[in-house]
Order: sequence, then structure tokens, then C-alpha cells
Amino acid sequence: MCADELGPVIPRTFPPAPGWSPDGHRIKSEVDYGRGPEKTWVYGALRVRDGHEVTMTASSRNSAFYQQFLQKIETANPAGDIYVVTDNLSSHNSLSTRTWLEDHPRIRHVFIPVGACWLNLQEGWWRIFRKAALAGQSFAGPPEIDQATRLATAQLNARARPWIWGRPAPSTRVRRRQYVYAV
Repeated sequence: MCADELGPVIPRTFPPAPGWSPDGHRIKSEVDYGRGPEKTWVYGALRVRDGHEVTMTASSRNSAFYQQFLQKIETANPAGDIYVVTDNLSSHNSLSTRTWLEDHPRIRHVFIPVGACWLNLQEGWWRIFRKAALAGQSFAGPPEIDQATRLATAQLNARARPWIWGRPAPSTRVRRRQYVYAV
């Protein structure tokens, strides 16, 4: 499983788009842009062998929520060892997380080197997720972010395929014509 956190995703409120006046001039309005105090983090783990994702939203990025997320990963994968490929965030390697991992011997961490986030396939899945769940959206609060996360995850899991690191091989080009030169 490749795991990572996305966020913070912040609820945003925008004023209604200005329209046009009856005489054809654009109505000018002051910029009224606000961010709510509620931040939401999205935890995600990609099961590389079949492309399925486990996601969870949380109000903070700390050891307690990370351990809840690991429990969700363990529940979603009932058999076998679970290797979690992740970065070196302090909540991933805190004393409470290491203590929690001692009680769950099936889960093992594999830390990627600092500055090599591109090795984590979860980053590629986040790009697809942002387009499916977050692009062009204006959320009123954390419940709407949670709903968008669950819906987008279900839709992406419905068409999941195995993930392969790297660029696909170029397709072989079929020649339309073959020229024969006679000397």
C-alpha cells in the first residue's frame, strides 16, 4: 500500500459571479473571498496490485488520526502482511505510532527517501482524485469534503486497474506505405 496525506482541503466561500447590467456593461463587485476555519485532511492508501484506494478524512494530521487510518487499512486488507510505503512525516514515526504498530505486527512501514515523493504511487492517484473530487468545487464545510471524498473514491475504485511505476511503452507504429527504391 502506498499511503500519503492530502491537504489541507479548506472550505471556501465565494460571492456569486457578477452578471451584466441591462445596458450591457459588466457589474463590478468587490472581491469577497473567505476561508473557513475548518481544515480537512484526506488520508489515502493505494493498493498497487489492483488499484483500489482506501481514503479517510480527518480534521488534523497527527498520530491519532494516522493510527485510525492504519486501522482502516488493516480492516480493508484482512489477510497477509501489509507494507505501507510512506514518507517520513513525524506522525508516521512517532512513539505512539510505533507503539501502536507493535500491537499490529501485520503492518510494516517502508519509508521513502527524503525528497523522492515521486516514488510513492499515491501521489499519482491524488492527481486523479483532485480532478474527480475537488476541481471546480466550492465546499461549505468538512461534511461536504467528506462526501466528495467518499463519492470520488467509490467511483475511482469501480474502474480501478493495477498501478505500474513508470511510463508505458510506446505503441508500435504500423507503416501505411512501404517505399521500395530500385537502383
